[in-house]
Amino acid sequence: MPMASLPTPPWYKQFWPWFIIALLGSSVIFSLIYLVASIRYFDGTVAQDYYQRGLAINEQLAKQEQADRLGLAARLRVDDLTGDVIVDLEGQRHPEQLHLAWIFPTEHGRDRHLTLQRVQQGRYVGTLDAPLRYRWYLHLQPTPGDDAAWRLTGEARFPHAGAIALTPGI
Repeated sequence: MPMASLPTPPWYKQFWPWFIIALLGSSVIFSLIYLVASIRYFDGTVAQDYYQRGLAINEQLAKQEQADRLGLAARLRVDDLTGDVIVDLEGQRHPEQLHLAWIFPTEHGRDRHLTLQRVQQGRYVGTLDAPLRYRWYLHLQPTPGDDAAWRLTGEARFPHAGAIALTPGI
């Protein structure tokens, strides 16, 4: 007595065609997700003047060495409620204005710049337009019109209750 063969179910009732379709569909979905992410968070291409920018690193290091030779150091305090920024500068140089750059580590568009005015010997004051959050790199130097031959650097996570030390190099 021969065994009767069972009828083969149609393709749409079988496992393997749906498994292969799911693999292909997931690759299309992930490709679209990565396409949207790459367009939204575009980080640019390599700068055409990368060599000149590389040489500028030596200039920045020279500014930090000059600040060290001058014995410069600073303490920075930020009032989270009013946005007041107070910098106490110690050392041989006290220009009329200081330039404070707040550099966000991952997004260039979030960087901020603030000009601080001298109110007394060694004390500078400025006001932020919005409160700070997250981690920032800080660069303090004289305004570009003045003798911008030195630079102090630091790093802080905001909101920050105490004083932040700015030194000639990290």
